Amino acid sequence: MRAQVLESYDPEMTSRAWLSPQNVSEPTRSKATDVIVRVAGSGVCRTDLHIIQGVWRPFMDNHGGLLPLILGHETAGWIEDIEPGLTGMNVGDPVIVHPKISNGLCLACRRGEDMYGEGPFPGVDCNGGYAELLKTDVRNLVRLPRTLSPKDVAPYADAGLTAYRAVKKATRTLLPGQFCAVIGIGGLGHLGVQCLKSMCAAEVIAIDASHAGTTLALECGADHVILADGDEVRKVLDLTHGRGAEAVIDFVGEHGTSTKGLAMTCTGGTYFLVGYGEELHVPSASIVLTEKSIVANLVGTWAELSELISLAERGRVKLYTREFSLTEANEALRALHCGEIVGRAILIP
Repeated sequence: MRAQVLESYDPEMTSRAWLSPQNVSEPTRSKATDVIVRVAGSGVCRTDLHIIQGVWRPFMDNHGGLLPLILGHETAGWIEDIEPGLTGMNVGDPVIVHPKISNGLCLACRRGEDMYGEGPFPGVDCNGGYAELLKTDVRNLVRLPRTLSPKDVAPYADAGLTAYRAVKKATRTLLPGQFCAVIGIGGLGHLGVQCLKSMCAAEVIAIDASHAGTTLALECGADHVILADGDEVRKVLDLTHGRGAEAVIDFVGEHGTSTKGLAMTCTGGTYFLVGYGEELHVPSASIVLTEKSIVANLVGTWAELSELISLAERGRVKLYTREFSLTEANEALRALHCGEIVGRAILIP
């Protein structure tokens, strides 16, 4: 089958091509719960860039995930091969794939928190969806309604799921009259804005470094938009009458956004960290005296992916996407690296 393969890391991101097109052996089932999915689309994620840089290397190596590696952890398609009668699903059914494979037996898995359990993560420490076929587990499948095309929804598997989980945490305490600031209106942030507008009555302040991002935020329903020009903290404080936002969801997590995000969080508020790439340097006294909380976010559960698909089926969230062919994987990654993708890029085999 055709696939795009990472063969070496590029910490400085200077190579002309990060992935190489190859013909590789098709994956096959080795146990009853294995499933082969024919890929309709695979989302292109900033995590893929971090993997190329080697940021994930310690985690990949610990799980035996040495290069070469087929990237891609946002996958949707159709069941190609499955144990007959195993789940009521059949060959040809449209599905989206939860990104983390688990055995279903550990305590975290029994609690429904598979992303905390032991097991491989296709596209990170074993072969992923930048290919024509993907091997996964039956526990990872969420059946898609016929109204949703698999190629159009693939980024919900991570970008959408991660944004939804962060928003779900925030909306448990957000009330009418309060504010939620969203930093970064890209592949995750534009979905985060839509989820917030669907799940709570707080006012949404969207912050992005580009006019394209702020325009997209307005299309997604943001109540206020701020161009990140270095003065965004003051602008958030002005909008919130000097108090700050009760919740700040940071989908960037680098280039100084964590410092600014905490600064625009009100006393007693919560800063939700989703994006990553820089170190947090926070004086402990400032956290104690203001009782601000810092909450991290790791993908989401199978149930939360199912909930998100329900929102998508009802038209409450919509992906803004740009399609590339599988052969254009390097072009898609380069465009993402250069900030040229509005919404989410999808590779189509």
